[in-house]
Amino acid sequence: MRYIGAHVSASGGLENSVIRAFQLKSTAFSLFIKNQLQWNVAPLSQININNFRKACIKYNFLFDKILPHGSYLINLGHPDDDLLKKSRTAFIDEINRCNQLGLSFLNFHPGSHLKKISENSCLLRISKSINLALEKTKNIILLIENTAGQGTNVGYSFEHLFKILSNIDNKSRIGICLDTCHLFAAGYDLRTEKDCQNTFDQFLNLIELKYLKGFHLNDSKKMLNSRIDRHESLGLGYIGKYVFKWILRNNNFINIPMILETSNPNIWDKEIAWLKSLK
Repeated sequence: MRYIGAHVSASGGLENSVIRAFQLKSTAFSLFIKNQLQWNVAPLSQININNFRKACIKYNFLFDKILPHGSYLINLGHPDDDLLKKSRTAFIDEINRCNQLGLSFLNFHPGSHLKKISENSCLLRISKSINLALEKTKNIILLIENTAGQGTNVGYSFEHLFKILSNIDNKSRIGICLDTCHLFAAGYDLRTEKDCQNTFDQFLNLIELKYLKGFHLNDSKKMLNSRIDRHESLGLGYIGKYVFKWILRNNNFINIPMILETSNPNIWDKEIAWLKSLK
């Protein structure tokens, strides 16, 4: 079975994200488990938790096929110690919320150096942040998402991801989520069979397949190696449709949840149906 869905809104209650995913005929989905643009959010109540869990069971969503997305405010490589501490606290809070909800993963962007420290120093700070979070939490597997390399974001190369992973103490709770738009914007071509094979060979030469736990399936509004993160609907951007066929037909990825973050929610149902039809 393929696990395919979209990043849906949790407006009005976390359980509503489940209903929205079901209405799209999804078999997986993503959501923000708290307001992604606020530092301080009220704790989850037992009613919140129960409603979400019951909805997942009612609509047949497996908890390990849901990819909650971390807050955009969090920067685990922040060069300022006080703001780094604030990010780490918020990160740990999100992990604990995922655990309360019975989820398996938390997907997050690694961080930015803000032109105040080197990329290498930023990557080391990110690894240390993850280690601290793993020590203070339980169960949840943390998924590092590759970035487009926009601005001062790190994590745009497989070498960056490998560097972060290599400095993680508890590797049983770490993984990778690959975003196709980010790959393309960072310079990894995906437009032909040869391109796809070459890009994933580069990934697997550095990082074991077992660490790949999720995909974000997005076309790109910007050209190869643009370093600009702008998602487009499948087949309407510079990547085209081939890579999505290649991923869906690759037996290595059968049980990995695949999430749309494409630019037009009005056609998510059609995109999901098309992806599910690929065999």
